[in-house]
Amino acid sequence: MSTEGGSVVPTTGELKTAPDGSILGLHEIRKSFGELVVLDGVELTIKRGEVVCILGPSGSGKSTLLRCVNLLSPPDSGRIVLEGEEITGKGTAGLDFVRQRVGMVFQQFNLFPLKTALENVTLAPETVLGRSEGECRKRGEELLTRVGMADKMHEYPDRLSGGQQQRVAIARALAMDPHVMLFDEVTSALDPELVKEVLDVMRELADEGMTMMVVTHEIGFAREAAHRVVFMDGGVVVEDGPPSQVLDNPQQERTKSFLGLVLEH
Repeated sequence: MSTEGGSVVPTTGELKTAPDGSILGLHEIRKSFGELVVLDGVELTIKRGEVVCILGPSGSGKSTLLRCVNLLSPPDSGRIVLEGEEITGKGTAGLDFVRQRVGMVFQQFNLFPLKTALENVTLAPETVLGRSEGECRKRGEELLTRVGMADKMHEYPDRLSGGQQQRVAIARALAMDPHVMLFDEVTSALDPELVKEVLDVMRELADEGMTMMVVTHEIGFAREAAHRVVFMDGGVVVEDGPPSQVLDNPQQERTKSFLGLVLEH
């Protein structure tokens, strides 16, 4: 991963794509919780460097889809192909493959309260990847500087605002040198004045070519940063296309209805 000019996008030769050019493919993904069907045959492919924003009402399956991608909640059926390798049904091997390539930032920051911002960022590379303490510390300092947290490296989470904690969480995910980043409603727990600082970091990642799946209600971000917008409802993909199409000229009535309500507020 290069840090030249502040870039945080992986530049090693390890990143691979499938024969169809995708870095991530979701095929007929189904997931239920008891009698509740949450995902009902989702089909979605994402190419290297694409930013895909996923919109939809609560309960539409958006967050569950992300948790299926990183196998936090494996699908009941269907196939997930990451960099040309199927990761579903592979047990620990699939999980290890995902952990080395996919980073996730959650709605709740999930920082370790008894560790400083820098310690939160360096923990996983040191313990999971086996990198040296010095290497992890140097990389952690670079990433925290990158997300505008240079002056807060040694603060504990309870001394940080929600926006600052979320930026630390982004730096923590980037410290594992992911090829794909997943963002799950990362601004929804923030006060409005703190949303911009987090979205600015995400926009910079998008500009640098990071492959991103972003579940969000931030229509402005989707319009500016996304290559594609996916609208989900009832566990299926209802509409998928460029922001100008899905947001400004949706083809499906369900999409029109949802956007009408969201854009009124």
